[in-house]
Amino acid sequence: MSQPSVNTNSHESIVVTTTSDRLETLEQIACESVKQKLAACCQVSGPITSHYVWEGKTEASTEWQCQIKTTIDAYDALEKLIKSLHHYDEPEIVYFRIDGGSGSYLEWVADSVRSSD
Repeated sequence: MSQPSVNTNSHESIVVTTTSDRLETLEQIACESVKQKLAACCQVSGPITSHYVWEGKTEASTEWQCQIKTTIDAYDALEKLIKSLHHYDEPEIVYFRIDGGSGSYLEWVADSVRSSD
């Protein structure tokens, strides 16, 4: 049985997630992220229902979610871009490290994202 590929690339791959109640906001973030080579791929999905506390009140809203495949090297610039295009006071911007996966896919992610070097 073959073992899954491990992410050993020096440009560590991550998935950044953000949400919005405006689909067009996420479409703009996705397009600009790829255009500026801050992401290899973005997927916008939804609608989803989010439950949260904001300014002391429990809220629920319909939102969409954007998953952005990128590298840790590009994260700071990507976070700045998301904040500049997002209309929320405090948008969700979190990332998850990709610990493994297809070696050739992770190489494509790294090759597709501009280097900050």
